[in-house]
Amino acid sequence: MSDSCDVFKEKTNIIGLEKPEFPVDVGEMYEGERIRKPDMYVEFGGMNVERKWELVLTRPIEEIEDGKITVIGPDIQEMNPGGSYPIGILVEVAGEKVEKDLEGVLERRIHYFTNYIEGVMHLNQRYDVWIRISKRSYQKGLNSLVWIGKILAWLYKSSFPVIEKIQITIYTDKEKVEELFPIAMEVWSKRDVRARTLKDEEVNEFYACVMCQSFAPSHICVITPNRIGSCGSISWFDARAAYNVDPKGPNFPIPKGECIDPIKGVYEGINKVAHEKSLGAIKSISLYSMFDNPHTSCGCFEGIAFYIPEVDGIGIVHRDYKGSTVNGLTFSSMAGHTSGGTQNPGFNGIAIEYLRSPKFLQADGGWERVVWMPSQIKERVKDSIPEHLRDKIATEVECKSIGELKEFLKSKQHPVVSQWKVEEVVKAEEEVEEEVEEKVQEAVLPAQAPTIEIPGQGGIRIILKNVKITAEKVIIKREKK
Repeated sequence: MSDSCDVFKEKTNIIGLEKPEFPVDVGEMYEGERIRKPDMYVEFGGMNVERKWELVLTRPIEEIEDGKITVIGPDIQEMNPGGSYPIGILVEVAGEKVEKDLEGVLERRIHYFTNYIEGVMHLNQRYDVWIRISKRSYQKGLNSLVWIGKILAWLYKSSFPVIEKIQITIYTDKEKVEELFPIAMEVWSKRDVRARTLKDEEVNEFYACVMCQSFAPSHICVITPNRIGSCGSISWFDARAAYNVDPKGPNFPIPKGECIDPIKGVYEGINKVAHEKSLGAIKSISLYSMFDNPHTSCGCFEGIAFYIPEVDGIGIVHRDYKGSTVNGLTFSSMAGHTSGGTQNPGFNGIAIEYLRSPKFLQADGGWERVVWMPSQIKERVKDSIPEHLRDKIATEVECKSIGELKEFLKSKQHPVVSQWKVEEVVKAEEEVEEEVEEKVQEAVLPAQAPTIEIPGQGGIRIILKNVKITAEKVIIKREKK
């Protein structure tokens, strides 16, 4: 374990707005840079590492040593090339105007600012962090996490003048990362609980986030009291605070306008802004449906809601689930259908906190339609699952295939099963109609038909004698009651 806080003390001074000298370039032009595995020197977090996190906390100003950067654990130059390592990033800020509401906002900026660094790729947030450093940037001198800390500190103070002091601690020691993980989870939980107190109907405006348009140009994240940002880190309160301190930043208000459909969550104001910010690619968004103009996703979503047509149900999977889901697909394979800022009915990038929303996919049946999810997520949100459904939703423990899922749902009498019965009856009736149509090709009345009387109005009768009537097809349908 090493403490590298003073390694580059004489090489750069981060305090102030003048850009210091760094071993690599820093700027917005590097947003969206992808680092593939062959080009990677090392990575932190990601699918191969169980524990990783990043957290921003406000502190009393006297508790912070401004500009202090500390690395606890092995540094980059001490790591094996091509390796995957745990990481925890703690950013502590202080200032007279720095409010606690800003924590979530500043925390999400770790993603934003880290992607400004040449040769560094940052994805996701909170406990889903994934960072890669390229071989080229390592060779140029980005060989210590202290540089990452110094760049972040400079960007924070340059972007947010309200921050008077900042110190950053980066943990790579596995035991320390795991020790602090539950503390971070508790902080996030308290933030999320507060955000649940408000309803969409109680506010006059929603908020947008375009932070990830460098990865998905047509994507705009709509944040409402009942629909947290898909990354899971920005609530309606966070977005409002972000706009108040940085009106020209990536978060801005969306006037709700007319509510076109309260069940699907379609608003005139959202459609107008989405159409404008996506340059016409997106014309309408349903906040609470994964089938009808679903909300777009970039790539930082915590989980995916996916349709399972074989059972007419919805599955949920989170980013850290390593196996195949019940439909045989992995998270990463489905992420390709979900990300990129496009609308793909049947796939919806979501935050895990959205599962707790009273408007969770309400247009599609909500929890009554959910049939499968990983046990880890089910346990985490079980207090939000309606009690009568808790033992009727399968996990990877009970079901690993569609066949097993069907039997499980039948045995538990999941609500979707009743829909199967209705569909089976309709299908049977359609098959009968098709069979009759095939057999009855032509029906001909007798050549010398008896007199046919056709009733008319006013007591008049029309009589046809010695007629021949031929029909090309007779269709017999069962009357539906």
